[in-house]
Amino acid sequence: MTTTIDYDIKDVAPYINWLYFYHAWGVAGKPDEAKRSLRQEAEEVLRKLEGQCQTHAVFGLFDANADGDDIVVGGVRLPMLRQQTPMEAGQPNLCMADFVRPQNSEGITDRVGVFAATVDKSMEVSCRDDGYAHMLMQTLADRLAEATAEKMHQEVRTRYWGYAPDENLTMEQLHREDFQGIRPAVGYPSMPDTSLNFLLDRLIDFSSVGIRLTESGMMMPHASVSGLMLAHPGARYFNLGRIDETQLRDYARRRGVPVELMRRFLAGCLV
Repeated sequence: MTTTIDYDIKDVAPYINWLYFYHAWGVAGKPDEAKRSLRQEAEEVLRKLEGQCQTHAVFGLFDANADGDDIVVGGVRLPMLRQQTPMEAGQPNLCMADFVRPQNSEGITDRVGVFAATVDKSMEVSCRDDGYAHMLMQTLADRLAEATAEKMHQEVRTRYWGYAPDENLTMEQLHREDFQGIRPAVGYPSMPDTSLNFLLDRLIDFSSVGIRLTESGMMMPHASVSGLMLAHPGARYFNLGRIDETQLRDYARRRGVPVELMRRFLAGCLV
């Protein structure tokens, strides 16, 4: 069973992490006045969008177990990649499957969330005759998609999944991710294979919130984010590092995809 939520701009705008917005514009290290002026323009655009556009999220909560480096979620096998170099000497090489109860746990199942969040397509095609306004809208759309995922994840933790019903964090704490669990996104350093979206789509139907997938698994609208929600208290993000030929071939086998095709999907991660 999946849940879809439509959000008004005013409800997700407070969840925007402006630091990444400043990075997108190259002003993160600039004087406060430059950032203040840009943010004022952005907030004016947000006010104009209110009542005209929405953001959208879909998620599902599924029985799951780890099987080696795979996570079996709702009957769909999601192969994961293992970190090549530990973050600290003496620490294990991590894999997202490490944070899900293994299948041999006396028949006890775990739970894993799958999500996707996006914005109205109209936001990405507006202002195309004005380069500056179009870039402003695009960078805002990116931030709104991430903010939607942030708000949805908070509601999942406190209500829908409810494993942290008493959570009461400030926006700063949310952006620092001071909550239990993680929300690893497809295409990010711990799950760089965008073709995983084809598997997630089978579980939650991205089209229910207006997302379509390209041949490589990229999402359209571009301002979209998808991934998993893991509740393990010890779950953490990590950078995989460069993947060697052995792991590439093993991963392609587990994904059921030809090695040369998987080589294209993971081109940016290979040794």
